[in-house]
Amino acid sequence: MPMSTTPFIFYLISCFSLAIISALFFTNHGHEYYNHKPSLSFSSANYYGSVTHKVWPELELSWRLVLATVIGFLGSAFGTVGGVGGGGIFVPMLTLLIGFDSKSAAALSKCMIMGASASSVWYNLRVPHPTKEVPILDYDLALLFQPMLMLGITIGVALSVVFPYWLITILIIILFIGTSSRSFFKGIQMWRVETYIKKEIANKQAALVDSCDQAIIDTPFEPLIPREEKSTMETLCLNIRWKRILVLISVWLCFLLVQIIKNDVEVCSAWYWVLFSLQFPIAFAVFGYEAVKLYKEHKKRMSTGNLENICEASIEWTALNLAFCALCGILGGTVGGLLGSGGGFILGPLLLEIGVIPQVASATATFVMMFSSSLSVVEFYLLKRFPIPYALWLIGVSIMAGFWGQLFVRKLIKFLGRASIIVFILSGVICASALTMGVVGTEKSIQMINNHEFMGFLGFCISQ
Repeated sequence: MPMSTTPFIFYLISCFSLAIISALFFTNHGHEYYNHKPSLSFSSANYYGSVTHKVWPELELSWRLVLATVIGFLGSAFGTVGGVGGGGIFVPMLTLLIGFDSKSAAALSKCMIMGASASSVWYNLRVPHPTKEVPILDYDLALLFQPMLMLGITIGVALSVVFPYWLITILIIILFIGTSSRSFFKGIQMWRVETYIKKEIANKQAALVDSCDQAIIDTPFEPLIPREEKSTMETLCLNIRWKRILVLISVWLCFLLVQIIKNDVEVCSAWYWVLFSLQFPIAFAVFGYEAVKLYKEHKKRMSTGNLENICEASIEWTALNLAFCALCGILGGTVGGLLGSGGGFILGPLLLEIGVIPQVASATATFVMMFSSSLSVVEFYLLKRFPIPYALWLIGVSIMAGFWGQLFVRKLIKFLGRASIIVFILSGVICASALTMGVVGTEKSIQMINNHEFMGFLGFCISQ
């Protein structure tokens, strides 16, 4: 675990602990309040909060639909470039602007993330690595984080019916403010390094021209051995690793099969918990295999004095760092399950934190999100959680946004020579998500207080 992350982890643990203790206080006093009111009759729905009724507006041309399309396009474009998806923007947009209920909005948000991430992955597969002759997608990191992320999403969905809404809002705001601020300062640091490198290159070129007693001319500097330009098909073949992709698809299918079977089993029955627990060995088996591989390779290179990084990450693959990555993967998935996002709000900043360059971090995070979001979309489709017309429309908008967002930002990076733009976009999307989630969460919490609804932890089996 990088030493620079210690204050950030301390901040998260302190704030999360304070918020959860407050929720326990409300839970205990809420039970005492209702237990001393025998004359009042409360159904389980009233006691554990209001029931979320299905609200599906008709798909028809209006200013609300046009504005939602514009916001969805921009959110998808910038969200996929930053590698965070944009679920923190989509859910409030769909509830406040279109009028969907919170569960349907979360399901449609997954559809948008799936569409944008799929088109972004297709674009990135045809883009070469900026510095090396390796795939722009880091498959080692994808295999390390994907199973943990999908396991965390399952846990997050379960916690979403247990945690009170106000607590979910506070935890997400605390997390988003922390990751957004950290990413912003990371972007400033990278911007300064890029500025320094640009000045050094300019000084060296000026010194080289002056030493040769030649006039300075406005022509680009050409290296003695120019980098060979690959065709789009050659780049595509280099970026695709079929064996790794098949492993990722196998994990995806295993989780999907468990979810489909679990949906037909009675909640809280013995078989339900057996199927729920079955996801843990699936996730830890794949993570363990990749973790052992990275650990052994790291020890082998250290013993021979080879300081070259095993993958795109620049950290040492010790047992502590691997455990930290597993924890962050589960945390990212849990946030995705609570929020209705793909988990990129943790994964994107985490990849930057462990030393992955922005272009690879964005491409890899989006690649992993494509699997996690598509799993949720298939499950929500089987549960009939979203209207098909709206889903098709929003997926189409997101597909175009993901492609054009990647195209525009990649060209901007090439023109300016600053990859830190991706980091600033990531920070901005997370900050915007914190603001929108804060507005929606505050409004709903005030409504619950006015309705005298229960504000503590809910019963998992009762609130299903």
